[in-house]
Amino acid sequence: MSREQAVLLTLVAYKLALVGIGLWASRRTRDTTDFFLGGRRLGAWVASLSASASSSSAWTLLGVSGAAYLWGWPALWLFPATLMGFLINWLWVAPRLMALSRAEGSLTLTDVLAGPPGASLRDPIRRTASGIILFSFAFYIAAQFQAAGHAFAGTFGLDLTAAILIGGGIIIAYTLLGGFWAVSVTDSLQGLLMAASALLLPLTALVAVGGIGPLAEGLRALPPAAAGGGAGPAPGLLGLAFAAGTLGIGLGYPGQPHVVNRFMALRDAAALRLGRAIAIGWAAVIYGGMLLLGLCGRVLASRVENHEEIFFALAGDLLPPVIAGIMIAAVLSAVMSTADSQLLVAASTISHDLRTSGTAPVRGLAGSRLTVVGISGVAILTALFLPDAIFSRVLFAWHAVGSALGPLLLVRLAGRRVAPAATLAAMAAGFGLTILLHALPPAPGDALERLVPFAVALAIALVGRPRPA
Repeated sequence: MSREQAVLLTLVAYKLALVGIGLWASRRTRDTTDFFLGGRRLGAWVASLSASASSSSAWTLLGVSGAAYLWGWPALWLFPATLMGFLINWLWVAPRLMALSRAEGSLTLTDVLAGPPGASLRDPIRRTASGIILFSFAFYIAAQFQAAGHAFAGTFGLDLTAAILIGGGIIIAYTLLGGFWAVSVTDSLQGLLMAASALLLPLTALVAVGGIGPLAEGLRALPPAAAGGGAGPAPGLLGLAFAAGTLGIGLGYPGQPHVVNRFMALRDAAALRLGRAIAIGWAAVIYGGMLLLGLCGRVLASRVENHEEIFFALAGDLLPPVIAGIMIAAVLSAVMSTADSQLLVAASTISHDLRTSGTAPVRGLAGSRLTVVGISGVAILTALFLPDAIFSRVLFAWHAVGSALGPLLLVRLAGRRVAPAATLAAMAAGFGLTILLHALPPAPGDALERLVPFAVALAIALVGRPRPA
């Protein structure tokens, strides 16, 4: 069996499984609470793996391994950065958000931030948060389609447009069928596939290098590479700025609607405790594996036109054709599947969060499913006509929504009320400063873009207390 045949057969089997999951989930989806939160019945394994996989995806498999290949040792700062985000989310955010969302009947992160019906400025807050989510997710989902398209095109020699359309069509199909249940179960399968790949391929690459010692010697023999953000890991203040900017990636985790909605859907405290252990262990395996893979690629001198293709290059170089084909097909399917979580959140934003007193949004399951199709179309057009590096595109969207919503959520979960005007100001500051600093020449590690908007929004949220009645 050739590599292409192995890829094709695995893809067909995997896609049939996804559609089957969608059909199964459709029988469990009776109303919008089921469609957006699975009836709050998620167990530990599904919640932890789906939350982990939906927060990682193409950025982890292709972006992180590509960054390690391009930067060398400085990329290791990505490990504590991402692990910190998982710890913040599962130790602090998850238990408090699960309880708060149940107490207030919230279905979305926007519900939590806007307050109960009748709260002051509730409609403007919901519209502002919805606009930020939709803008950011257009880029986020486009990055997933772009990653899948390049992999399809490289494996089968397909036209890029056709490759993106094929992958996007499958994702849309099972998301439309089963909503949150389909997305969560397929993302759990994605998480298992990612973990298996993060163990097998990096360990194979390490054996090819000769072990940890030869890897370290080989990296020392190479010239230093320029790190992300436009500047290398120079000593002194520039080096500190690079490290701080990279660690700042972890601050974006609490503000991701497609991740924290799993906490709102958890079944009970027991599921939370087991899910926490699974998620943190998964993060250590997946990020450690992808960083090791990229470093081994540098030493093995693997030649790729695009550094974000190092995963596929090493799989093809180091594994037998059939195994390489199966791995590439499975990971490709996993990369594509991540877009489903963002699609579902974007659909809930339009059909639920914009249901305000002054608007007439699309209602019900039919309307929610219609919005999935519309948002997918925008993301596909963005992927086709506004191409960008997966690593930078995902991080821009990640920090835009994370800096706008994350500080407010952390303050709200700490039991502090934020005045409605301060809520709007914090959202605007976090989102607007991210866009402004992204447009300016990059600092080492993009430290300004990743730290300043979050800090300013957090300060506004902390000082913006409601006035006594």
